[in-house]
Amino acid sequence: MADLVVREYGTGRESVIVLHGGPAAAGDVAPVAKALGGRWHVLEPLQRRSGGRPLTVAVHVKDLDDVIRDRCGDRRPVLVGHSWGAMLALAYGAAHPATAASLVLVGCGTFSPATRAVHEARVKARLTSADRATLAHIEQTERVADRRLAAVGRLMTRVYAHDLDEDTESVAVVDARGHDETWADMVRLQNAGVYPARFAAIAVPVLMLHGDADPHPGCLIRDELRTSLPQLEYQELPKCGHSPWRERQARRAFFEALEAWIQTHAE
Repeated sequence: MADLVVREYGTGRESVIVLHGGPAAAGDVAPVAKALGGRWHVLEPLQRRSGGRPLTVAVHVKDLDDVIRDRCGDRRPVLVGHSWGAMLALAYGAAHPATAASLVLVGCGTFSPATRAVHEARVKARLTSADRATLAHIEQTERVADRRLAAVGRLMTRVYAHDLDEDTESVAVVDARGHDETWADMVRLQNAGVYPARFAAIAVPVLMLHGDADPHPGCLIRDELRTSLPQLEYQELPKCGHSPWRERQARRAFFEALEAWIQTHAE
């Protein structure tokens, strides 16, 4: 198996794998994995950090396949991915169409320059003058890339939210180089026409859970994906930003929808 840290929760028969975002924000979906561990066997792999070779989508897909084959036996897991993790779940499903039982995409990222432009414009519109000053200060004063990315991420967590519960656990170990390498490869694959076209190989059920206040344009991303994934189901969560489990007004609806899907589609 890949030399990865894999957190494990619960002892249920069916397996669920929760994939963190970033890329390279290891640990940010721990509250989701822990909550689901009350009913299912849940794995939370902390994705590979940067090192001797550049990180690519293919590297992450191979690592995930190693985890599944080592930890799930003959069980087909449900893959629950957040943000970049949702994109990784799709990339994995395209490469291994028969391995997962179903996919859940939470706050899924973008797959085209058009949707990225909408996302960037929405984020820009939300930034206050104080936010812009803070970002400028971070860029000017923080010379260590990982700490700089972590500081920006903390600010953006609030910008991306609707009604953030500040007390919700949010522990992530960031890897700026891993983030840049992985995202650059995903954009390269999109520009080459590989994604989302390759997702047509995915035959399993797919659910997209998206907050109505997430700056990622959920309906536009849904429409992009449905050109290759006609079976995609879409559920918009009201009063909800990018990380539904951290939203005071949407957390309950998120877990109800997620658990109902897993209950129906786990094997």
